[in-house]
Amino acid sequence: MYSSLLTFCYLIASVTFIVGLKMLSHPATARKGNLVAAVGMTLAVLGTIFLYEKDGQPLGNYGWIFAGIAFGTILGTVSAKKVKMTAMPEMVSLFNGMGGACAALISLVEFDHLMHMHPLLILAISTDAGGVASLQGFLVIIVLGLIIGSISFAGSVIAWGKLNGSIKDFSFPGQHIFNLLVLAVIIGLATYLIAYLPANPHWFFYGIFGLSILYGLFFVFPIGGADMPVVISLLNSFTGVAAACGGFLYDNKVMLTGGILVGAAGTLLTILMCKAMNRSLANVLIGSFGGGAKAAATAGAQGAYKEITLSDTAVLMSYANKVYIVPGYGLAVAQAQHTCHELEKLLESKGVEVNYAIHPVAGRMPGHMNVLLAEADVPYDKLKEMEQANDEFATTDVVLVLGANDVVNPAAKTDTASPIYGMPILDVELSKHVIVNKRSMKPGYAGIENDLFFRPKTSMLFGDAKKVLQDLIAEIKSL
Repeated sequence: MYSSLLTFCYLIASVTFIVGLKMLSHPATARKGNLVAAVGMTLAVLGTIFLYEKDGQPLGNYGWIFAGIAFGTILGTVSAKKVKMTAMPEMVSLFNGMGGACAALISLVEFDHLMHMHPLLILAISTDAGGVASLQGFLVIIVLGLIIGSISFAGSVIAWGKLNGSIKDFSFPGQHIFNLLVLAVIIGLATYLIAYLPANPHWFFYGIFGLSILYGLFFVFPIGGADMPVVISLLNSFTGVAAACGGFLYDNKVMLTGGILVGAAGTLLTILMCKAMNRSLANVLIGSFGGGAKAAATAGAQGAYKEITLSDTAVLMSYANKVYIVPGYGLAVAQAQHTCHELEKLLESKGVEVNYAIHPVAGRMPGHMNVLLAEADVPYDKLKEMEQANDEFATTDVVLVLGANDVVNPAAKTDTASPIYGMPILDVELSKHVIVNKRSMKPGYAGIENDLFFRPKTSMLFGDAKKVLQDLIAEIKSL
């Protein structure tokens, strides 16, 4: 009876995962989709705790289970409520790393459980062809979960550190060769362990674990900061695959479904982001774009830039017919999304059409700008994707760039020597006037100078984004 009811709970939970993922594909339904999937996960967890039975015995250990759930729930809720929008990317990366750590711990526990089976049973398995195949299949899943989960955990921790500035870019000559050699050793040890079932398997298994952690660290170390959104997405797919391995181990359908969905979605998102940057995944992982060696050119080599005053900016925007706002990480740093929305509403009250141009890799994680503006209740239909915005820039009077840098750099189309050459960008230079708000002329996260800042149509408006927008609103109101 309980078994059938648990299967039904898993079926319902699996459906909610699929429906929730579908709803996440659009900003208007994303919040509800997240809640739908969360309800499904809650049902699956509670169903497992109260309905799962093995040999007629319930799960037990309820005190430990609910203590762990309570601790994780409180910690996760407090962390999520306190996190600033600027720190959201590293929190996502850290949470993803915890998923990888859980998958690796499952493999560690199950391997230990396997090794503590009765010696006579192990002997019987090892002398029977069918038993050997079954044991090897079980080991394949355990080892895969260990390798992928450990890499995801270690890599996500480094990504978290690089995003919050506590870990600096690190690389050395031949590092990619070193990484490949470590990966080859991991695969070699795993193959030997599974194929030959050595007398002392612990040395091999824990050696694989240690090398996987090492590989995860050095896998992310050389990757440049500008590629962090792609790396986060890729590591997210790793965590999904590792979780799916856990689903295989426990014959848990909902865990398997959730892991496959996360793995597939993360992989597709990684491919889409690589396409948005016009780069292959191999180039992202090996190219070190935005990493330690900066390719910044000097301002003098580019020419002179011109500044614009707040009053002139207010006049230009107040009497424009169409204005586009390009949000970037600088807007998130200043936490100016609400002020930006206030400016948008003020301009619209004067008859100005205002929209936002969103580049797929703007910010520090996939969808960073969409989340930022959604927090300020910016209408979803005002968020225009890159292709749509590019079609409208030629008829736009003013483009206000708020803290964006590399995603509006014309060098991507004109300078074959630039590391971002070929990357699709927002063609803001096609508009009549471009106003760029930055704190200084310092290069962006990719570490390269922006040719846009020295174009004839471009004017620089220096200062903190929130303070500048507040003063701009005051100027417009005084006109």
